[in-house]
Amino acid sequence: MIKRKLGHSGLSIAPLVLGGNVFGWNVDEQTGFRLLDAFVDHGFNAIDTADVYSNWAPGNLGGESESMIGRWLKARPGMRERVVIFTKVGSDMGGNGRKGLSRRWVLEAVEHSLHRLGTDVIDLYFAHQPDPETPQEETLSAFDGLLQAGKIRSIGASNFDADQMQAAFALAVDGLPRYTVLQPEYNLYDRSGFEGPMQELCVQQGIAAVTYFSLASGFLSGKYRNRADLSRSVRGEDVEKYLTPRGFALLDALQAVADRYDASLSEIALAWLMAQPAVAAPIASATKPEHVDSFARAAALQLTAEDLTQLAV
Repeated sequence: MIKRKLGHSGLSIAPLVLGGNVFGWNVDEQTGFRLLDAFVDHGFNAIDTADVYSNWAPGNLGGESESMIGRWLKARPGMRERVVIFTKVGSDMGGNGRKGLSRRWVLEAVEHSLHRLGTDVIDLYFAHQPDPETPQEETLSAFDGLLQAGKIRSIGASNFDADQMQAAFALAVDGLPRYTVLQPEYNLYDRSGFEGPMQELCVQQGIAAVTYFSLASGFLSGKYRNRADLSRSVRGEDVEKYLTPRGFALLDALQAVADRYDASLSEIALAWLMAQPAVAAPIASATKPEHVDSFARAAALQLTAEDLTQLAV
């Protein structure tokens, strides 16, 4: 599978990233290993997780996703050299100061993530969200120490806005490390948060975007058509906001394009993201191997200008 350069990170990835938020939540270890195996077998290589995944599940404390990925890597000798691992720091891990982007917590949290992942180095380490209580200089200085120590290879920012990214770039001029990747919420429905100043900034600065909620919590798969459908999924409450006239018009447009390619709605929605300026890859989660097969079909699609226009609902 053709790889794409991940901005100025020095990393190259296939055009879709496997989302690890489901590991330890609605995907158990046996299924998770099968999904990860299938993902790599298809030629993909980038896996996204975070220290906080999946602490929202009953009985979880956080770190479950990283730990599952770490056990998979240990059970597959040589696999670590074949994959690119993203993880994140900054979300609330349960009190006692275990959150945010302070130097103290970043340096502590990375050790926990390295241990859970069973690796000596994290390929791409994200600030999960801005921390208004910590100056960016402090966070970037902590990241600089980790880069110099060889514990991380590159850094990214998730959920930052254009002004916050510009402020970080200004600090990089003074010798602090530079964010090379942005992880924004972006999909066919939710476009305003990325399109405009942020996307333009990414293009100008050579920042690669890897998008989350790439299928709008599953809405763009077409499986949620009414409120009755919502009750059948753990993500149902996240999808309700998409049940709008525009949402249904988007599903109709996706179906029309999908029919031309004998593809699923999800495949077209992911291919649309892959075709957007500055987007290196969407992040998408899977709960069954067939989803990974679908990711491979999406990566092979080349949408036309006509297709992209039709999807601009």
